[in-house]
Amino acid sequence: MSMGSMGFMGSMVLALAAGIVIGVIFQSLKIPSPAPPFLGLLGLAGMFLGQRLIPWIQQLLNNK
Repeated sequence: MSMGSMGFMGSMVLALAAGIVIGVIFQSLKIPSPAPPFLGLLGLAGMFLGQRLIPWIQQLLNNK
């Protein structure tokens, strides 16, 4: 199944499920989190914004 056919909501559910599974594994094995929670969330937010930035700029330039 390609990302296009799964849709945005499907990929969000898949990402959440993967995060929960990894969190359960880390907790079960007593492995500390690889990054402080705040920095991890900030990094994810940056990745999300960066991923959305290029299409937004392309759309902005194409509309002129």
